[in-house]
Order: sequence, then C-alpha cells, then structure tokens
Amino acid sequence: MTAAPPAFRIEELRRRSRRPALAPAPPGTVSLAMGEPDFPTPPTIVGAAVAALREGHTHYADQKGLVELRTALASRLPALPGRTWSADDVVVTHGATAALASVVLATIGPGDRVVVPEPAYSLYADLVVLAGGTVDFVPLAPDLHWDLDALAAALPGAAMMIFSNPSNPTGIVHRKEELEALGKLLDGSDTLVVSDEAYHRLVHPGHEATSALEIESLRDRTVYVQTFSKTYAMTGWRVGYVTGPRAVVDAAAQAHRTWNGSLNTAVQHAALAALDLPDSVVDAMLDRYRRRRELVVARLSGVPGLHLVPPEGAFYGFLRYDTGLASETVVRELAARQVLVRAGAEYGPSGEGHVRISFAASEDDLWTGLERIVGYFGDARS
Repeated sequence: MTAAPPAFRIEELRRRSRRPALAPAPPGTVSLAMGEPDFPTPPTIVGAAVAALREGHTHYADQKGLVELRTALASRLPALPGRTWSADDVVVTHGATAALASVVLATIGPGDRVVVPEPAYSLYADLVVLAGGTVDFVPLAPDLHWDLDALAAALPGAAMMIFSNPSNPTGIVHRKEELEALGKLLDGSDTLVVSDEAYHRLVHPGHEATSALEIESLRDRTVYVQTFSKTYAMTGWRVGYVTGPRAVVDAAAQAHRTWNGSLNTAVQHAALAALDLPDSVVDAMLDRYRRRRELVVARLSGVPGLHLVPPEGAFYGFLRYDTGLASETVVRELAARQVLVRAGAEYGPSGEGHVRISFAASEDDLWTGLERIVGYFGDARS
C-alpha cells in the first residue's frame, strides 16, 4: 500500500519555509542560535507545579484556561477607556506559538493578504502559508524600525499585519510614535493587528516598551499575544495567551480547542505563581541580559565588515556582514567552527546578508562564540 502524499498546505510549507529543524549543539559547539533563556525557572514556579500535582490538579482544565489564571491575566492588561477586561477576553494557549497559530488559522483564509514587516520571526509567514493566505513582506528602514511609507503602500486591503515588539530577530523596540503612525495608516480599514509582545519585559536602558493595546487608534483592532517563556525562563512549560476583539478571541479559542485542547492544569497553577513573583526575580535576569548586550556591542563594534544596530530590547543582535556570502552558507561555515547562529534569510528577504546572534547564552559561551564569529569573518576578508 502506497502512503498518502502530504496535504497541499504541508507541501507549500515545506517549499517556502526557511525555519530550520533545531537540535542540541554537538559537544564542543557553542550555540548562539536559540531564543531560550539559560536561567533555570524560578524555584517558586517549580514548587507551585509540584504542589498542584500533589493536590490532585491532574485532570482537564477549562479549554480556555483556568478561570483564575485568565482573571489574573485580564487584571494586568492595560486599562482602556470604555473597555474593561475579564477572564472571557483571554485564552490560555500552548505557548505563544499556539496563540499565533490559533489567531491566524481562525481568521485568515485563501486570498487573504497579511503584511509582515521584515526581517521578522519566521513563524508568522509559515502560519499564513498554512492558512492559505498570502504573505506581503515589507522591508524595514535602515535603522530596522518600520518604513512607514512602505507600510502605507502595502496596508490597503490587507486582512492582517503581524509584528513583534520588541522584535525578534532585530532587537528593535518600536516606539510609541511608530505605533500611533500605524494606527493612522489603518484608520477606516478592517485590518487586524497582531502584536506579539513576548519580550515586553526585556527592554534595554534608554528605550521603553509600549503595548499596541495602549494606543487608542489600535486598541479595537489589536490582537495581543503573550507568553511566560521569555520573562520567567519557562520555555519548556508552554504557557501563552491571547486577547483582543472578542469575536477574534472566541474564534481563536475554537481553533485552539480543536487541535490543542486544554493546557496542562498543573502548569497553569505554576503560571499563576509566576504572576505573583516580586519584580526583583525578573529584574535579576534582565540585568544579566543587559550585561550580555554590552558584551556583544563592545566586541562587534569596529570590526571591519561587520555592522550591528545596537539591540534595544529582547536578547538578539542582527549582525550584517559584507562578505557577500549567502547567510545559510555563513551559518554552515560557522557551525564547522563550532558556533551556531541563525541565518538572516530565515527572517525574510531583507535578512539576507545577516546572521542572528542570541545572547540568552551564558557569558562564557557568548564570549567564546563571539570570538569564533569575529575570527571567521576576519579570515573571510583576508
């Protein structure tokens, strides 16, 4: 019997996707490829999960998420004139990945056009392809902030725009005035805005994160996606959530329960404990990220042929190089030198000629990896 071929959408995804299948780094190799905090999950969170299991929280939860968790999340959303948040406005998901998937697959179909300012997190385009929509990549300005003129040309007729703020992979923090300008561009349209704010606490000195939910001209069209992964070093716990216009949230909830079902019950109790942690726990991790950012900027500044816009948020540096080699070639050659990074082409056409460096790794690994990167590009120019 011949196996059935993959569905058309999967074939399209395989053909178009640039996302690599990641595996653990080989012995002796330093990984600066993963967007994963190297810190352990805070003990209070782990203890809450253990306690929940021992107390018998081992059965299905509400498919939208524990009401007490959704209530706590709703209470932390920005207060809006004429809009109060409740548990019914929030869906708890299997990480931000499932939140994004639920929103895109619940609202985008064949013929729908989705604007993605790029370089951008590569999952966005893959989800649009899976939904049958069309990705309209819009290059960023040279400073890696939005090119508002290019967006003005691309947005009319778009069903959706997706972005992250702070940005993966560029490390840019989109300013309040940028968000307000976006709201003006969308005035009178039905375009949804999906704002992935996974790195909202990871903002470096001199910059300030503004949620799209805080912008009056965006608030009624914004779908807000969030995760516990980055802020609380909980990547493996897979807790995310989504909120926004009630019709979109309800559609996303329907999609999520169809292919994911309810999230692990004990893990949701752990997420509740995370929300009650003192700021000092998160701030200690942020201080380490900021020191690592300084290390990256100092080591790469002034290196001939390398150009880095200093990261404003998140824990990524998007490094431009002048060798003319394809970024996937550079990634392979760096791997041979025992340092892993991500190819800029993964993140959109404008990402070619770049590599993404994660400074979520330890200081020792980061220093070793940077030395290998600088040595590689030095040899490439000689």
